[in-house]
Amino acid sequence: MVWLSPSAVLLSLTRLSFSIPFKLRQDSSVTTAILDDVTYTNKGLVGFGFIPSDFRESTGDTLGGIGSAIAFKQGTYQVLSNGSVTGTMVVHPDRGFNVDGTVDYQARQFEIDILLNPYYGSDNLDFEDAQKTVQLTYKRTILQFDRNDTKTTGLDALAVRPAQNGFPSDPLADPEMPIASEDEPHLTIDAEGLVANSDGSYWVSDEYGPYIYRFDANGQLIQTIQPPAAILPMDKDGDINFTSDDDPTTGRAGNQGFEGLTLDPINNVLYAMLQSATIQDGGDDKSTSRYTRLVAYDVSDPTVTRPSLVGEWVVPLPLSSKGNTEACSEIHFVSPGIFLALSRDGDGRGGDDNNSKYKNADLFSIAQATDIHGTDFDDPSNPIAKKGKLNKNITPAEYVEFVSFVDDDQLARFGLHNDDPSDETLIDAKWESLALAPVGDPDFPDDYFLFTFADNDFMTTDGISVGQPYDAGLDVDNQVLVFRVTLPSVDPASVEKALGID
Repeated sequence: MVWLSPSAVLLSLTRLSFSIPFKLRQDSSVTTAILDDVTYTNKGLVGFGFIPSDFRESTGDTLGGIGSAIAFKQGTYQVLSNGSVTGTMVVHPDRGFNVDGTVDYQARQFEIDILLNPYYGSDNLDFEDAQKTVQLTYKRTILQFDRNDTKTTGLDALAVRPAQNGFPSDPLADPEMPIASEDEPHLTIDAEGLVANSDGSYWVSDEYGPYIYRFDANGQLIQTIQPPAAILPMDKDGDINFTSDDDPTTGRAGNQGFEGLTLDPINNVLYAMLQSATIQDGGDDKSTSRYTRLVAYDVSDPTVTRPSLVGEWVVPLPLSSKGNTEACSEIHFVSPGIFLALSRDGDGRGGDDNNSKYKNADLFSIAQATDIHGTDFDDPSNPIAKKGKLNKNITPAEYVEFVSFVDDDQLARFGLHNDDPSDETLIDAKWESLALAPVGDPDFPDDYFLFTFADNDFMTTDGISVGQPYDAGLDVDNQVLVFRVTLPSVDPASVEKALGID
C-alpha cells in the first residue's frame, strides 16, 4: 500500500492492472432500484483504501474523522487513459477526538490526493493487494476561523452569542451563534457536510446550530444560514440552547443536526437534511424519529447574504428489524428531485457491535412530496409527526434501498468482512460521506464512481489531540470504499459543473 508522510510526499505509485474493461458480473451483488420509473443499478465495489489511524497531519494532531464530509476540489478530477482516476479530495473532520468529552479542536479541512485503480475482477483480492486500488496522499490542512480571525472550537456549545446588530441585512452580521462559553466565546463547529464552490469557497453544515456556514478558500467565515424555528434547538422557555449534551425541548435532537449537505449545481440550490426527526416530530426516541426534514436554499446570487428558504420536505428514513430509525449521515444530489442518502447503524469496527445490519447509500425522491416550507410546520408548536406519526396532510418523499456497504461477497473481493473478528479487515462502523464522479466509460455513459469515507472518531492507540497524547484503546483506520453505479437520471453537465470540469 502507499503509506502517507507528513510532508505529503507521494511514495512510488505502482500502476496496477486492475483497470480492465468493465464487464457486468452476473452475481447477487449487482442490484437495482426503481424510483420515479427510472432503474438505477449498483454494479458493486471497485476500490478500497485507508489512511492509518495513527497518521498525523501538519498541525501535529492525529488525522481522523475525515469521513464526516468529502468533496472533490474543483478542477482536480481526471480520468486517465487506462481507466484509473485521480483528483484532490477535500475532507472535513468533525469536532476532534471527543470520545471522552468535547475538546478545543479548531475546525479544519484536509486536502488528500486520491488515485483510484478500479478492480472489476470476480476473484477475491487479499487485503494487501486490495489497498492498492485506492491510494491516498495527504497534502495539507486548512484551519477555519470565525469573524475577525478568531479560532473556532469543537467544545460543546454551552452559551449563545447574541445576534449582531444589523442582522440580517449586514453581510458580516450573524444570527445567534453557538459558542463554547461566555468566557470562551469561540464559535463551536461540529462539521458534518461539505460542498465545494467554483470560487474556491466551501459550504459546511454543522450539528450544533444546526447551521450552514460558508468559508472562503483560506478558511475565513463569510456567511451563515440559520434554519427555520422548527429546526432550531429551543428550551422550554423558547430560548435557543445549542448544547449537544441533552436534547432540547423542540428542534434538532442532540447530535442529530445537519448531517447531510449537497448542491444542485445547475440551479444553485443548496440542500441540507437533519440526521433524524426534530424533537417535536418524535426525535427524542429512535422508535419514533424516522420522519426527518430536508430544506433547500437558493444560493444562485452570491451577493445575497441571507439565502431564501425555497423548499422543505419530509423524508422517511429506513427502520431496523427492531423498528428503530437508521439515521442518515449524508445526502448527495443526483438529479432534480432525486438524492442519495447514506443511512446506517452504528456497528462495525469502532462501533457498538461488530455485526452491522444496515449501511446503505439509498435513493429518495421528493417529486411527489409535500413542500411544507413557509407553512405552520416551520413553527415548533406544529409538529409534522407528533410522537412519530406523520400528519395525514403531508406526503413524504419516496425512499428505496440501493447500495449496501455490508454485502459479504463484495467485501470479500477486497479482503474485508462484516462481523467477527474485530481486526483491521473489519468494515468501519461510521460511514458518513458521499461523492460522485464520472467513470468516463463511453460504453456506459451513465456510470459513476460513488466514493464514501468512514469517520473513525480519531480512534487510535497512539494519538495526539490538540497537542496532547491519548490512547483510545483501539486502532480504527480511516477507510475508503468506491462503488460503481449507473444513474440514468443524472445530467452529465451537472456533475461536471460540480467537479469544475471544463
